[in-house]
Amino acid sequence: MRGRIRMILERLTFLRSLRVIFFIIIFLVGVIPCVLLQNGILRDYEARAVEVRVEQCKGQLRSLANHLISSNYLINRNSGQVDAELAEFSTLYDGRLLVIDPTLTVVKDTYGLSENKTIVSQDVVSCLLTGDRAGSDNYDSKYGFIEIVVPIMESRSLEGLDYYVRSDETGESSLQGDRSQNNAVRGVLLASTSTEYIQRTKEILRRKALYLQIVMLVVVFICSILISGFLVKPFEILSRDILEVKEGYSNDPIRAPQYTETRHIADAFNNVLGRMNALDQSRQEFVANVSHELKTPMTSMKVLAASLLSEENVDPEVYREFLQDIDGEIDRENKIITDLLALVKEDRTSSDMEVTQTDINALAETVMKRLRPIARLNDIALTLVNKREVTAEVDETRINLILTNLVENAIKYNRAHGEVTVTVDADDRYFSFTVHDNGIGIPEEAQNRIYERFYRVDKSRSREIGGTGLGLSITKSAVLRHHGTISVESTEGEGTTFLVRIPLRYSTQPIDPAAGSRQRRIRRFLREKIGAGAGREPQERTIHVSRRRYRPEKGTEKKEQDPKSPGNSRPDP
Repeated sequence: MRGRIRMILERLTFLRSLRVIFFIIIFLVGVIPCVLLQNGILRDYEARAVEVRVEQCKGQLRSLANHLISSNYLINRNSGQVDAELAEFSTLYDGRLLVIDPTLTVVKDTYGLSENKTIVSQDVVSCLLTGDRAGSDNYDSKYGFIEIVVPIMESRSLEGLDYYVRSDETGESSLQGDRSQNNAVRGVLLASTSTEYIQRTKEILRRKALYLQIVMLVVVFICSILISGFLVKPFEILSRDILEVKEGYSNDPIRAPQYTETRHIADAFNNVLGRMNALDQSRQEFVANVSHELKTPMTSMKVLAASLLSEENVDPEVYREFLQDIDGEIDRENKIITDLLALVKEDRTSSDMEVTQTDINALAETVMKRLRPIARLNDIALTLVNKREVTAEVDETRINLILTNLVENAIKYNRAHGEVTVTVDADDRYFSFTVHDNGIGIPEEAQNRIYERFYRVDKSRSREIGGTGLGLSITKSAVLRHHGTISVESTEGEGTTFLVRIPLRYSTQPIDPAAGSRQRRIRRFLREKIGAGAGREPQERTIHVSRRRYRPEKGTEKKEQDPKSPGNSRPDP
């Protein structure tokens, strides 16, 4: 059933329009109260008209009952005056009147159809038995008549009050007020009066209400169109502004101040637009940087080759020197191309991830041993601290790349006789490694841009040591591919610390760091307690991969750590 309704709604494409939805809601809000009000007024009129009719009839019937008692009509039926009053009532109220004695025999019928016949009616019997002075009434809306039952009692009217004559035990009579009741019922008046005039009046009111309702429908219809258009107008303006941005006529942020919702949509679109502009600007800068970086070695080689060709009888040593310079430029261009290929590879989909169970401690030790020759050139001490044995589901090649880039940067942008410390640790969900150095540091204003492609803090220093400005961009991309995080803390002139956190189990969906924090704390607490009880507390292990050969004096070390000395501004590779 739901599927059929959904299919029908999908076919009615106009119902997807916000203007149509607003129109329908406003139209229904205007029409439904009109219809309900019309029906309510007609029902109230009918109920009130019937009530008035009943009270009028009861008043006349009570008066007739008094005349019947005073003329002793139930015994002597030859009273022309009473017959005339009964006929007048029947004519006046367009109905039928029956006079019934206590034996349920019809004494008088204004229609002359049921005289001297016995009538069996629950209302009549009840009135005879209880002597209810109020009588009873029933309204039949289907056939359009009111049936009224009034008892005939020994009573008379005096100054607006009803009285009846009562004889005591001595035979003397006295008047008693109508606040008391007498069970000596002499008969019953059963009247059936037509409500045709009420129905005619009701029908007239219904027609007039219908005309008024048609006018109201037209007014509500026009108001619905105008109001729905007014309500949708901010969204149309918003759509038009977005279309202008799409067509390229404008690149400015859009504004929609009318509604909170349109402001939210505009803010979200402006955020996306800002990001797109930033990406476009980044792309342009990237293309410009790539062109510049690739052109520079080619220009150098062109100048060197042209110099050799323009000279005659050039000394072989000069040839060798120029060829060595050309070879260096070729290596530099090759490194740029290699980094670009690595960056493109990182931008591919997650299907290229080759996830395996990897020993992170052994991998970190391998990377640091491979970089040991570079550290020894500047007498940099390399230290690996394994706080836990860590095995994780990762892409070993990418983790190797992350560690290599971070440790190599820490060595290259360190000072002579410096230190680099790599710490490997883990909890129940993540493993982490920290790369700390006491080198030249990164300026605070540059820390937010170090992951941008081709960004360098000090371009001359980066070119001097062979940096391309792509290393940290590649590193961050590899970390994000593992749904991890990378952060940096650095003080210029004191050193830099990079912290990388990666899930122990690889997942195609990112892990919410805040999810399950309570469970993690409980598991960590239990693990520590169980480990302490069993004597199996993780043992920290420190490996000195490379030691310094020379330890400077304190004054010299201070001098080298002076951030104002030349070349002490750390660029990002």
